[in-house]
Order: sequence, then C-alpha cells, then structure tokens
Amino acid sequence: MDYKACVAALIADAAGIPADEAEGLIEVPQEASMGDYALPCFTLARTLRKAPPVIAAELKDKITPPAWLERVENVKGYLNFFIDRKNFAASALKAVASAGARYGGSDEGAGRTVCIDYSSINIAKPFHIGHLSTTAIGHSLYRIYAFMGYRPVGINHLGDWGTQFGKLIVAFRKWGDRDAVESGGIHALTELYVRFHDEAERDPALEDEARAWFRRIEHADPEATALFNWFKELTLRQIGKIYDLLGIRFDSYAGESFYNDKMDRVVDELTDKGILVESDGARIVDLSEWDMPPCLILKSDGATLYATRDIAAALYRKDTYDFARCLYVVASHQSLHFAQFFKVIELMGYPWAGTLEHVAYGMVSLPEGAMSTRRGRVVWLEEIFEDAIEKARAIIEEKNPDLPDAATVARQVGVGAVVFAALKNNRIKDIVFSRDAALNFDGETAPYVQYTHARCCSLIEKAAGFECTAAPDPGYLINDEAQAALKLVASFPAAVSEACRRNEPYIVTRHIVALSKAFNKFYFDHRILDDDRAGTHARLALVDAVRHCLFTGLHLIGVEAPERM
Repeated sequence: MDYKACVAALIADAAGIPADEAEGLIEVPQEASMGDYALPCFTLARTLRKAPPVIAAELKDKITPPAWLERVENVKGYLNFFIDRKNFAASALKAVASAGARYGGSDEGAGRTVCIDYSSINIAKPFHIGHLSTTAIGHSLYRIYAFMGYRPVGINHLGDWGTQFGKLIVAFRKWGDRDAVESGGIHALTELYVRFHDEAERDPALEDEARAWFRRIEHADPEATALFNWFKELTLRQIGKIYDLLGIRFDSYAGESFYNDKMDRVVDELTDKGILVESDGARIVDLSEWDMPPCLILKSDGATLYATRDIAAALYRKDTYDFARCLYVVASHQSLHFAQFFKVIELMGYPWAGTLEHVAYGMVSLPEGAMSTRRGRVVWLEEIFEDAIEKARAIIEEKNPDLPDAATVARQVGVGAVVFAALKNNRIKDIVFSRDAALNFDGETAPYVQYTHARCCSLIEKAAGFECTAAPDPGYLINDEAQAALKLVASFPAAVSEACRRNEPYIVTRHIVALSKAFNKFYFDHRILDDDRAGTHARLALVDAVRHCLFTGLHLIGVEAPERM
C-alpha cells in the first residue's frame, strides 16, 4: 500500500482540498511516538481562518480510521496518523515477496534511452583518485537507470586528442624506449610526459616540436599515427583492469578523435543559421544575452575546441541513440562549458537540448593542493585498490581464516570500501582525499553493509530445511525494532526512484546504511530462530526482505554483496 497517498485521501475528504495538495503537506515525524505520518495544520490556518489546534481537532472528528489505520491523534496543531502495525508488516513483506529481485525497480523508463557520459579517461594518463567520482557516480547511475526500466548507454568519451600527444611523441622519441614503455605501461608514459614539461621549461622550442607532431597526427602521418594508436592501446589495456575490478563495461569508447570528421556539420549548421559570428579572427556564438561569455567554436587558425567536439558528439548521440536524456558526469568546474554548449544546441533549434544535463560533482584535491599529473602530484587509483584489498585480506586472515574463497571476498570488500566512500555523500561536495578515510572499514562503510547482508544470508542458511507454507504472521513484527526495519524496506523503492530523479546515488547509499543499522538493532534485540515456528517464519521473512534490499542497494552503487565474510 501507498500509505502516504491513503492518508492524503483521508485528509482531502475531511478538509475539502485536493489529494495532491494534502499529500504535499504530509510530514514523516522523527519520533515514532508522534505517529507514522503527520499533517501540520498551520498551513491551513490562513485559508480556513481557524487556529491550527482547532483545525486538527475538527479534522480528527471527521476521519473514521479504516482497517489499515490504528488511530488518529491531534496534538498542538498537528494531526498524527498511526498505521496499524500488523497491516503494515503484512503489506511490506508481501510487496517484497511479490517483486522478488525487481523489488525497488520499475518500468517508468520502458522504451526510453538515457546516454551517460562518464569516467572519460585521458589517454596516456593513469587512473588517479580524481577519476573515481565520475566513474563511481556514472556506473551507479547506469545501474539505477537500468533498474528503473531505461536502456542506459554508457559512454567513455576518451580524452584522445590535443597537443599533449605531440608532447608525448617528442618525449618518447628523445628519451623513451619501446620495451621500457611496454613493460611500464601508463606510468612509463606519464614519466615521459612529466619529463617533457621539465625539459620544456629549459628549452621552450620543445613546445613547437610538440605542436608540429600533433599536426602530423591530424594529417594522418604514418609514424605519428602509429605512435598515437600505440599510446591509446597501452592505456586501454591497463585501464581495462580497473574497469574489470569495478565490474564496468562501456557501450561506447567514442572519444574526441572520433568526432574529427563530424565537426564540419556543426560549423556549417551554425553558419547557415546565422549563429556563428567572427570575433578577432575566431568564430564564436555570442551568448551575452544569457549572461555567459561567448562560446568559441573555431580559433583564429581554424582549429576546433572542446565545445565544437561536444556539440558534434551530442548531435551524433541523438542521431544514433535517440536518447530521452543525455547525462554528463563531469566535475563542477566545467559547469560554464556545459551551460554554453547546451545553449548553443538550443539556439540551433533542437528541442531536445533540454534533455541534456550536466551531472556535476565536487572537486577532489589532496591536502597539499590540487592534483597535477605534469607535476607528479597524484594518487593512483590502482594503488588505493591494492591497499584496500590487502587490508581486507589481512582482516579475513585474522578473524575468519577458514573463509571459503577468501581472495574473492577480500576483493569485494576492499574495492567496495573505496567505491562506497566516493558515494556516501551528496555528489556536489568537494573532497580532500584522505587515504585513511578511503581505507576505513569501520562505521558507515561498505564492509558494514556487506557484513549485514552476509549476516542475513547466514541466518537464512541456518534455517535451511525450515518449511512453513502459511503466510508470515505479522503479529510477530509489531515491535519497534521490526517496524523500524520494515519502514526502511518499504521506503526502499522511493529511495531508488529519488536517486534516479535527482541523479544522486548517495540516496541509495545512505538508505542501505540506515537499513543495516535498523536490522542489526532488531537482530541483537530479538532472537530470530527459535522453537516458535510461526515466529521464526515471520522473522525470517523480515530477514529475507532486508537481504533483498541490501543486495540490490549495493548492486545499484556498484558494490558486490558477499554471502559470507
């Protein structure tokens, strides 16, 4: 049952207001003693021209509680509704049992595609901690949208174009060794890139060489192209190991270079529509009317820019996928860039411009300041995962040395801890990276939720062979602890829906933490398995409902759920 909607219907009939208006006024009290739902009557005082306590008393007298409602109380201008606990428990358990693995999902996105541009690593640069937010958020949104019935298309818009590749070629030809780079991979390329900048400070002519080599890439010079493709292959091979660790598969790796032959369409269309104007030799779209700087489309030398390629990419994605929404999971410091090119697409006359959305997240920095690959001031994500897995392995060896497949569980716990840490707060929050915080397994962390899930699995395993064909008796689940857990089970679908609507995975993360806390309190305060078959059956039904939600919630944020820990 949608109890909130049912309560709203009762209020609407009694107060003579629309049901949707009544539902918008309903609150959920923080204290259980104040009911499951509450109507603050202060907002009705102006229209009804009565004191809130009087309104609450009159509305109470007009409401006859149906079977699912235990009672209604008026307290100091509030009308408090207490749901019948047996009815609620039966309803919640039935909903989970009926939906099974699909509990919390929906078909709201059926027949619609959502493109999600995320991770978008740079070729020849390793995965560092700054890439974790876009990767974890994007991967979670991919799973959430799929769970809500959409067809998600994950796009890794590779940073595979620009003068930096000319710099890398110069560095490799002057100081590199092919065997050393093959064995060293991205880190060897990064060392060459850093050395180039060090040497260029003493010899600025190297910058001219780099530009010349990049022009050779642009003109498909065989040597330049071969080196460029080699750098790309090396990067994707090594980065692929991180994606495998995270369980990520992209549907497209079309990066910046992919759109080289698609940018003439952008320039021609902007010109034909009279949107493109000249400014100091460059070609721009004037956005002063919308209080934004001009959107630069072509430099004075005719070179394209990020905006040009992003507009071309948006047009291509619409033509190819016919998306209902197109999300860009990119750091907040790029907000102006997205606002500009979204506006340009709107000015081009495309009504779907409104379906483009920048899913911004906060910047990640180090205690000593912003990260910089060229200065060698970065924290490699691969190392963080290795440390987390090793820490998990050590804990398992200490506390549960006989755990089957301990290496797999260590990976699930270690990787999960790092991903969970990236998704436990509102995405827009800036983060100063702390290795200790990322590797913390205590408190509100992935290992805590994973362990709670494993506890549920263990209880169900211990009850193997227990059979009861009758429906669970909700009378065993009316205590405060069971009701607190059931409320979070019942509100799990709403949490998933809200996470999808707001593109905020942390809503799911916080929900499963709260559910874990509530369940563990129930577990410690009440014996689950005992000689009372009816009571055991009811409590096991709650355990299984919690297990469903924790497994699904962890999956939706990209974290695995071991059955044993």
